[in-house]
Amino acid sequence: MGYAENEDLSNADLIKESYKGIRPAPGYPACPDHLEKETIWDLLEVEKLIGVTLTESLAMWPAAAVSGYYFANPEAKYFGLGKITDDQLTDYAVRKGISKEKARKWLHPNLAE
Repeated sequence: MGYAENEDLSNADLIKESYKGIRPAPGYPACPDHLEKETIWDLLEVEKLIGVTLTESLAMWPAAAVSGYYFANPEAKYFGLGKITDDQLTDYAVRKGISKEKARKWLHPNLAE
């Protein structure tokens, strides 16, 4: 079982990440905004369907739960977003429909000084 077409991976292969593609997740370098977990939860009705909840700090409960964006393309590569400038933060907050302060709170580690 894998997630790309014709993949047949053992549990050991899955743990070694032998699958084709990438699995970035909210809060990691390519997509640092933890708030996107709320988007995933809303779109997929996660709490209703499987009972996994988000804490106030957007940690998943139970702690063994995982979430992410799954791209089953053998040419997909991980990347880091880099530092976010003030004008980018402002633009992101407007497009996301949140206050700049809220965006700053969740993206703080990724902000340029």
